[in-house]
Amino acid sequence: MQSLDAQEVISSENASDSIVDKKYREDQFYISVTYNLLGKKLDGVSQNGFSSGFHFGFIRDMPINVKRNKAIGLGLGLSTNSYNQTLLIAENNGSFNYSILDDDETSFSKNKFTTYLIEVPLEFRWRTSTPTNYDFWRIYAGIKFGYVVYSSSKFNGEPNDIQLTNIDDFNRIQYGLTLSAGYSNVSFHLYYLLNPIFDSNAKLSTTGQSIEMNAIKIGLIFYIL
Repeated sequence: MQSLDAQEVISSENASDSIVDKKYREDQFYISVTYNLLGKKLDGVSQNGFSSGFHFGFIRDMPINVKRNKAIGLGLGLSTNSYNQTLLIAENNGSFNYSILDDDETSFSKNKFTTYLIEVPLEFRWRTSTPTNYDFWRIYAGIKFGYVVYSSSKFNGEPNDIQLTNIDDFNRIQYGLTLSAGYSNVSFHLYYLLNPIFDSNAKLSTTGQSIEMNAIKIGLIFYIL
């Protein structure tokens, strides 16, 4: 009887080990750290210091084939992005003025603007995963929509420090292309903003030239099941 009981326990354990979730999804949280570059800069505008981005959210995985290695991903996340550069944002009588800082004419230790966004990523996902393999290659490509909920700028220098919040001239709606590729939990991540950071009201005070800078974010993204 004891031998029979032992066989039943072993058989039960083997049966539980053989259970495979054939309807698995790659639902996952993501955390990303990026280095933020400015594209389409005006002549005279340069970046200095480290411009960083931090991104966090959740993506719902919706497989579209029998093998479940292809899927559509739809998510919701938060993002904060800083840009250290030489475009000064000032305020005069309720309107915002933009000028380019010159190191030879103006002494300053910091000049940056920061945006905080709610984001909605939409991805086409390809991977080499199986129901029992959790370390796999992945390529996720798509588009990410963002809404700027808060913005700020900070200038520390001569003759006075300037700090501004909720700058109306930022494009509230931002959208860009995304690409993530890697193995296991860590992937290389790229984001390219398709529309300008600022809207059409943002112009250089001296020339009236429109500020059409966009963002290019390069970094790592970590997926957590």
